[in-house]
Amino acid sequence: MKVETMNWISEVVRPKIKTLFKRETPENLWVKCPETGQMVFHKEVEANLWVIPGSEHHLRMTAQQRLKTMFDEGTWLDVPLPEVAADPLKFRDEKRYADRLKDARAKTGMTDAFKVGFGRVGGLPMTLAVQDFGFMGGSLGMAAGEAFVRGAETALDKRTPYVLFAASGGARMQEGILSLMQMPRTTVAVRRLNAAKLPYVVVLTNPTTGGVTASYAMLGDVHLAEPGALIGFAGPRVIEQTIREKLPDGFQRAEYLRDHGMVDQVVHRRDLKPTIARLCGLLMQAPVERPVPARAPETIEAA
Repeated sequence: MKVETMNWISEVVRPKIKTLFKRETPENLWVKCPETGQMVFHKEVEANLWVIPGSEHHLRMTAQQRLKTMFDEGTWLDVPLPEVAADPLKFRDEKRYADRLKDARAKTGMTDAFKVGFGRVGGLPMTLAVQDFGFMGGSLGMAAGEAFVRGAETALDKRTPYVLFAASGGARMQEGILSLMQMPRTTVAVRRLNAAKLPYVVVLTNPTTGGVTASYAMLGDVHLAEPGALIGFAGPRVIEQTIREKLPDGFQRAEYLRDHGMVDQVVHRRDLKPTIARLCGLLMQAPVERPVPARAPETIEAA
């Protein structure tokens, strides 16, 4: 009888007491800086446009967050994007490509890696396209290529500047040659913008690599970059193994590319909106509202 009482106390009463006084802590309450290891309150990072205070490390932003902070009053019109064949090659490696797409869509709430919006930035009508690295590494496939082209067509139709926020690991291998064909297709779209004398501004974010860098990400009239962004075609490790030489410090980072002429300006995230508004206003010869530094809302809501 004594043993039964002890079991009842240890197995029933104690767990209930522990549950009663247990405090639930949200998993995303704190954000750890990848550079310094500093732990920062999540809301503080969000209010600082997803830049770690102190280290100034620029965290990745989702496409929704990027559009929210760029457009005036955080409002814009989503540009409908064309549908494409989901799995044209019936590709399978460790997992079916169709299943990878399904998981990425459930995780991000996006159909593919691109989101395009039309609205006003600093009072100036503008078309913005954003790659979301969270969707299969922002890889370039048929859907992303179609989205970029549709964004360019929207800019042509509405006579606005076209601004791209690039973030990608390169071409999507699961679509093979169909993915690589998006490189010349997007290049043709940029040429159409040039012919129409509409500004095409590229903002290179971390990371921008592979076939995206080899095509539309390096064809802008002006190239801006966020601090510390990795920008290049092949990765530093691959280059070192190929040429068998040690690369310079900071190689392929935004500041190194600016110093060597591949990037026009490295711009802190808080200054991106007024900088882009001023640039596009000059290129369009249009008056621009007095620039006000972008400030992230406390919560990111859908447009």
